[in-house]
Amino acid sequence: VWFFVCFQIIVQNYNSVLTLSHLYQSSDALLIHENDVIHKICAQLMNIKQISFRDVNKVIAHQLGSVFQPTYTAEGGLHYSRNPLGDLMETLVPHPEFKMLGLRNIPQMPENSLAYSTFNWPGLIKHLRQMLIANAEMEEGIDWQVRPPRLGSSVPSSHSTNKPLQFNTSIANLVILRGKDTHSVDLGGFRDPSLYTSWLNPQDAFNAWKTPRAFNKYEKSASLVSNSQFLLKPLDNVVGKAWNMFASK
Repeated sequence: VWFFVCFQIIVQNYNSVLTLSHLYQSSDALLIHENDVIHKICAQLMNIKQISFRDVNKVIAHQLGSVFQPTYTAEGGLHYSRNPLGDLMETLVPHPEFKMLGLRNIPQMPENSLAYSTFNWPGLIKHLRQMLIANAEMEEGIDWQVRPPRLGSSVPSSHSTNKPLQFNTSIANLVILRGKDTHSVDLGGFRDPSLYTSWLNPQDAFNAWKTPRAFNKYEKSASLVSNSQFLLKPLDNVVGKAWNMFASK
């Protein structure tokens, strides 16, 4: 769980860099939850006024459950996966040096709002894909102006007169669908080669797991586990602040 940025202690960035370096050496993958993002979900999506650690942990548990509850990992599969962790590694970590994973889940709302809400797969998939492309933390506030670069085109430099939109490049993505009619969902937008790094075949970079069983009272829900630039900005901030503190000695 990534620390709260707004509650920094003097050695927090040092501790984070050292801890992360040790975890990186001893783990197959790191599934990161950012405390600030979870807190924002509690406040803006769940409408919780006095947010407690229990509320934060409940959102994290919901997101983890949306990934690790049983699913069919093969198209048209007849048996649920018996090794979800192994399947996750095989699907999302094609290179041992790139193993920091981010997680997005939709929809998320207060339980008392579910009875008045309806969901459709095209809308959920459209939002989830744009959350990936624009590196959005949740459904609310997605930047719909961000688009994947055209194949063969160069990414605008940071010195361009037009500020480049922050497109989030992926190594590998996994979409998990739970609910009715998952077999008919069009996931072609996640197979777009422009979403991915050039050194991995797009056919190998995207996978989908499905189950007709609803999750946690949501008639339809979708989760995205992504090996991408989701965590690049918070990681840059931590490393930069640690170096600045070191240089100021």
